[in-house]
Amino acid sequence: MSYTAKDVKTLRDTTGAGMMDCKKALEENSGNIDEAKQWLREKGLAASAKRDDRDNNQGVVALVIRGNVGAMAKLKCETDFVAGSDAFKAEAEALANLIIDKGVAAVSERQEQLDSLKIVLKENIDLGEVVRIEAAAGNVIDSYLHIQGGRGVNGVLVEMSGATQELAHDVAVHIGFARPRFLTRDEIPADVLAHERTTLETITRNEGKPEAAIAKIVEGRINGFYKDVALVEQPYAKDDKLSVTQFIGSANILQYSQIEIG
Repeated sequence: MSYTAKDVKTLRDTTGAGMMDCKKALEENSGNIDEAKQWLREKGLAASAKRDDRDNNQGVVALVIRGNVGAMAKLKCETDFVAGSDAFKAEAEALANLIIDKGVAAVSERQEQLDSLKIVLKENIDLGEVVRIEAAAGNVIDSYLHIQGGRGVNGVLVEMSGATQELAHDVAVHIGFARPRFLTRDEIPADVLAHERTTLETITRNEGKPEAAIAKIVEGRINGFYKDVALVEQPYAKDDKLSVTQFIGSANILQYSQIEIG
């Protein structure tokens, strides 16, 4: 027996299950709505839609480096209690390892495990950002993972050339705390920069500065903006008398990624 979109809607409305779960239930039961309802009940999916509406701003960041490849996976949930559970952390770790082996698209292979975890732990659980960085030959990859309550909550991967492992790690630690939005000022999108410039002009005028001085003041504040958001221009976290560029010397930061909970 086939089923229609109306059948899916009816099943969703009567059980509160998610759309994909309703489709699966109908497929497994040849389109029979009553049997599909029972299937959803047995699988513990009948209330999943209600869970899907709940905030899930807790979770864990899993980080794995193997050889010249690093990966991070953010798994989201509702409470820090679930985020700290062994089963939840193990799933995040499995996802990060899968990304190392097969790439970010491979996370879809673990959808069944994520669905089961949602049922067992009874929370709105889903996958957040995922990242994979493969360092080129001769380059260095390193990381930083801030642990809180026994779980990773702030992960960083960085690839550098002309750097030692220790230097790359120090840069990763800096990124973890300084939270740069871009690697260099040249990477800042034009619309972001234009918006910031307009905002700074408005602030400067509201402060009553002379019109003739506004352009110069705004330019100085734009330079301050670069130091806030561009990694290589930030004051180095462990010695703010040095910029990151000065700290790394002849080495180069090629790429980085940061994933945080919250």
